[in-house]
Amino acid sequence: MNDVFAKNQATSAADAAKIIPRAEFRVFGQGVIDIVKQLMWNGKTVLFQARRMPAETYFLSVKTDEANVKVRDGLLDIKTKVGETPEGYEIFQPRGKFQFPVKRDDLATILSHLKVSMTLEQASYTIDEFVAMARKHPELCPVSVEKMRYGFTIDGIICEYAQVWLNGAMVETACAESENYAAMKQVVEGLGISAMPNTNYLKAAKRVVGMV
Repeated sequence: MNDVFAKNQATSAADAAKIIPRAEFRVFGQGVIDIVKQLMWNGKTVLFQARRMPAETYFLSVKTDEANVKVRDGLLDIKTKVGETPEGYEIFQPRGKFQFPVKRDDLATILSHLKVSMTLEQASYTIDEFVAMARKHPELCPVSVEKMRYGFTIDGIICEYAQVWLNGAMVETACAESENYAAMKQVVEGLGISAMPNTNYLKAAKRVVGMV
């Protein structure tokens, strides 16, 4: 949810490393949206414009839940988990957005974060070639993801609720994210979702496709 208003544009790994990562608490389930909509006005709430996101492809690895690799708008986007707050909120660091065709060295680095190996004989790879290779790989699973997102802030903390389709299966999600962990904790509790399991997109998608 780090791109609430930002355009999807290519960034180098070096530039991505300069971005201050936010902690995120996210839940999935049925009835989540109704809970959040009832409680989201308990603080100073500012609404964002609702957005239907472009279709994305997430690449799930049986080896890790700590590398968020996806394709959106023709860019290969990667974030990796770098830690957790004392409250258990996950912190993912952007690692760059790469324009297709993706260079072999960049793709090798991304695969290393996914903790899988793949023979890379070409100098670069198109999006179709990478998706086809991932589909054939025994430890990778590409998943189609569509999102209808409703963003807002509460007391300055970025939040959202959304409908998400994972390979066509609809689930509801809600989250809060910030560098201000104490304020974030208050918002999470105020939204009525603090007792639900903190579940990132990778874990939710794995449940849908049967990888867990």
